[in-house]
Amino acid sequence: MRYLLVSSTAFYQQLADQIKTWALELGFADIGICDTNLSRHEEKFLEWIDKGYHGEMDYMARHGLMRARAHELLPGTLRAISVRLDYLPPEALIVSTMGDTNNGYISRYATGRDYHKIMRSRLKKLQTKIETQVSDLIARPFVDSAPIMERQLAEKAGVGWVGKNSLILNEKAGSFFFLGELLVSIPLPVSEPVKEQCDKCVACITICPTQAIVEPYVVDGSRCISYLTIEKFGAIPVEFREAIGNRIYGCDDCQLICPWNKMAVASTEDDFRPRKDIHSPQLLDLFAWSEESFLKRTEGSPIRRIGHERWLRNIAVALGNADYSQLIIDALTAKKESVNDLVNEHIDWALAQQSSKLQRVDRKTQRLLKAVERGMPAHK
Repeated sequence: MRYLLVSSTAFYQQLADQIKTWALELGFADIGICDTNLSRHEEKFLEWIDKGYHGEMDYMARHGLMRARAHELLPGTLRAISVRLDYLPPEALIVSTMGDTNNGYISRYATGRDYHKIMRSRLKKLQTKIETQVSDLIARPFVDSAPIMERQLAEKAGVGWVGKNSLILNEKAGSFFFLGELLVSIPLPVSEPVKEQCDKCVACITICPTQAIVEPYVVDGSRCISYLTIEKFGAIPVEFREAIGNRIYGCDDCQLICPWNKMAVASTEDDFRPRKDIHSPQLLDLFAWSEESFLKRTEGSPIRRIGHERWLRNIAVALGNADYSQLIIDALTAKKESVNDLVNEHIDWALAQQSSKLQRVDRKTQRLLKAVERGMPAHK
């Protein structure tokens, strides 16, 4: 075992190089190292909270500025090791799934196994390897598990830059990747940040279905479809329901439109391969799942965290947005007898949407019949 030598710059450089090698061997796609001074982000974070952009995510405000002060989260911290793990499946079926209103679209990060345990396990292994070189190491891994500004740390560590949709972008990998951190108590040499390369592009701002990106780099989380379908517990505001379309868990629009995602790297992780039931699923099939079936089919999946009730709530909205179908009306009507008030509210909305579409179909049919009566071709 090697022991901590505070004055040995060469030792820390050698160790940093070794840590990067270990990280890649453990399956991470990229790694960077930075100090934990994020003071320049504190004022903007407080302003974001004051404007209520966190919605019902009370945990965002609960710990105050500790998010920007990792050394308070883990006393003794000197550096943050930031890692990237790609998740986009080779056959994502994004266009075909989103393009069919009878399908339910699930954010591509959630079609495989839950990433939290996978990344945390690898970060723990990385920590163990570092401990073989540093006898009194203080360290702790994080994967969305504590108040920490992971994107700002990743930017400072050179993993990428913060794009206008507030996600980390990488010139060689786009943004379809997870981030994780390992806080450590050793003064490793830091990585160089990379230059922002969004330039004048505002594609992500323009395409957002609910206009949640209120200005470059600022997202009103309370408007974001990912928030509405995953984080929000109560009713989805009526003003956003049509914009949600067939997205039943999360939203990838701002990533799909981003030019840098032409560089997105397909994941080689077996755990992130899409499950058949939720890769390009039919909405009516998903709506028929009982709670028992939902829990069984989503075991080990991040989808499970929203529970069966919100799952049905989200699907009801998508069914309302689907093309008119008597099968949809029948399924919505039948479900009303077995669900609670929250789900019923969304079913009633969906039934009203389907009814309005039926009326439009009827009017079109009437116009065609009148055209035939006048001797015009029915197709006109």
